[in-house]
Amino acid sequence: MSQNQGRSGESTHETKFPRGLVIRLFAYLIAGHIFAAFLYLLFTVGK
Repeated sequence: MSQNQGRSGESTHETKFPRGLVIRLFAYLIAGHIFAAFLYLLFTVGK
């Protein structure tokens, strides 16, 4: 058995992202799209 494996044979390395990171990434993506839509709105109204 290698050092990276536990008793059940599964890797002890975390395969999922931390919950806070996922929430922050989702919030940044939503905020970025809202900001991009706002800029698009400004350019379309300014024509």
